[in-house]
Formats: sequence, structure tokens, C-alpha cells
Amino acid sequence: MKLNRFLLTMTTVLIVFLYSEYLFCQTTDIAVVDSTSKTENRLKFGFGFGLSFVGGTNISLAPNLIYAVSNKVSLGGGIQGSYTSIKDLQNTTTFGANIITQYRPIRQLTTLLEFAQLKVNTKTETPTGKVTDDYWDSALFVGLGWNINEKISIGAKYNLLYKEDESVYTSPILPFVNITF
Repeated sequence: MKLNRFLLTMTTVLIVFLYSEYLFCQTTDIAVVDSTSKTENRLKFGFGFGLSFVGGTNISLAPNLIYAVSNKVSLGGGIQGSYTSIKDLQNTTTFGANIITQYRPIRQLTTLLEFAQLKVNTKTETPTGKVTDDYWDSALFVGLGWNINEKISIGAKYNLLYKEDESVYTSPILPFVNITF
């Protein structure tokens, strides 16, 4: 009987000893974060500008905010302004807003769909003097850009709503450079 009691006691002590780490200890999981790693910000500030010399001069500036929905799709909006001049005939200043959708099928290419609504102020030289015209103009662009790196892309966009005699743009095709920060 004493031997059974001794074996039972020793078995109990052995079990308690073997599992004591789990019975009497508290464990804490510690995750170490690499301070040099950086999570990519999904909201980016961009700045586009364009130059065109087809049929005149067109200079445009367009700051925007873009939100990366995924690695391939981005949505955003911005403001824009431009100056267009046809030598000794017409000067046009525009201000407005735009919404933009970008899709990157591969890392090097960006496609875009952009809608812009612009307030247009045009001054035209005529034989009888200057004629001023104020109106609203809409543009719907589809475009393709080559991504030089993660922050800079260059390309061209085509205005689907372009009408030669009515559009504020001198050409339906506008080259662009877009820089994001």
C-alpha cells in the first residue's frame, strides 16, 4: 500500500513537473515590426501637366488626389487649368474639375478614363475688335501612359467629346506627364 501511494505521489509530481510550464506560466506573443519597412500609402497626390503644339499652343496643369483601390485600379479627382493660344487669333483660359479612373494591366502601363468639366473664357480677335465668350465645356478622355517608374508616367489621351469647331482643345489628342507623390 505504501508502495502504491509512493508511486501515485511520484507520478503526480512527475506530471506536475513535466506540465508545469503550461500550468503555472503566462506566455506572451511578441511581434517584432521592422522599423525600416514601410507600408504603402493608398492615397497619393499627383500632378499632371500637358503641352500640345498642334494647331496652336496648349498648356495644362492638373493637380489631383488618387486613391489606390487595389494594385491595379485607382480612383480620384482633381482640379485643372489650362491656357490655349492660336497666334493672333484666339486666347482661351479654362478652369475646372475632373474625375479619373486608372487601370494598370501590367506594371509598365496605365490606362485611364477621365471626365472633365471646364469653365471656358475665350477672347477672339476679329476685324471689328475683340470678342469674348464664356461657356462650359465637357471632355471625356481615354488614354494610355508608360510608367517610367512608380511615380512618373508619360502618355497621351484622346478626347471622345472633341468637336473641332466647339471644343476648347486645339486637338483631340493631348500628351501628358503625371507625377505622383
